[in-house]
This record gives sequence, structure tokens and C-alpha cells, in this order.
Amino acid sequence: MGIQITGDAAADKVLTDDPFALLLGMLLDQQYPMEHAFRGPAKLLDRFGTLDPAKIAAADPVEFAALCAVPPAVHRFPGSMATRIQAVAHEVVENYDGDTTRLWSEAPTGADLVKRVMALPGFGKQKAQIFTALLAKQLGVTPTGWEMAVGDYSQEGFRSVADVVDPESLGKVRAYKKEKKAAAKF
Repeated sequence: MGIQITGDAAADKVLTDDPFALLLGMLLDQQYPMEHAFRGPAKLLDRFGTLDPAKIAAADPVEFAALCAVPPAVHRFPGSMATRIQAVAHEVVENYDGDTTRLWSEAPTGADLVKRVMALPGFGKQKAQIFTALLAKQLGVTPTGWEMAVGDYSQEGFRSVADVVDPESLGKVRAYKKEKKAAAKF
């Protein structure tokens, strides 16, 4: 079974088939509805023709930003996200020889994987933990101690994108996030 986050079979297939696409989807998942963020890599593939990190990193920044802004834009903030996409691509090329899977395949522990993801532009601790949980829950990537490294995100429930497997679970994650946001206001 492939990843089912976006509600668009073609976009979900891109996420399932391309590890860099999944990483970019996670990067784009901020200040933007989750399913739209994870559709971003498919839009990028359609417009740029490849999700090869080396080609993205080497692209002209102005042209790349313009490509990300074409309606429907890759993100709510296409210019700043284009810069981040290229920065993440550069890191994958420099540190993992362009092979995104090395980010997790060479991480001996969950804590190391979280650290590796946190070292990428646009990834803080929470986002790195969620991405690690997503890898574990949906792709079976389980370095030693991953549950400890991601805390609450390893538990059963509907807390994050790591728990989205269909439209119903997406609704439950949305409800959980709305509840948490409302509780934080008080």
C-alpha cells in the first residue's frame, strides 16, 4: 500500500515512489493545509520535469522560484519555499550524495535520524520527529529506538501526518490539531 495523504492518487504515487518527494512534502507542511503541502512535490515534478536533488540544487534560483509560484503554487509562500526546497536539495547532494534514502538508511538510531533531519533547512525538532514517525509508520523504517526519539508521535492515534492513511484518518488528524490549537489559546 502506498502513501495516501493528498487525496490525489497521482500526487500520492509521487510521494510513495520518490523519497525526496516525501521529504519535500514534509518541508512544505507548514502554514498550509497538509494535503496541499504534500501535493507540492507532484506539482514540482510536473513543472520542473524531475525531483533529482542535484538538478533542483543547481537550478537558477529566480527561475526556480517563478516555477514554484505558477498557479496553483507549490506553497502558500512560493518564493521562500523555493529557497528552502533548493537548500534541502543542496544538503541532500552535499551530505548524502543526492540519495535521500541515506538520510535514514545510514542512521543507526532513531535519535540520530531525528538529528539528521533537524540539520536540514526548515526542519525543527517537532517536524523531524513527525517525519521519523512517518517513515516508521508508513514505510517501515525503524532504526533502533525510533519510538523514544519521536515520543508521542510513535503512539497509536491521529496526531500528525504520520497517522494519515486515508480521508477518514486525515479528518481525525485535523480534529486533533484543531483541538490542540484551541486548548493552547486558553
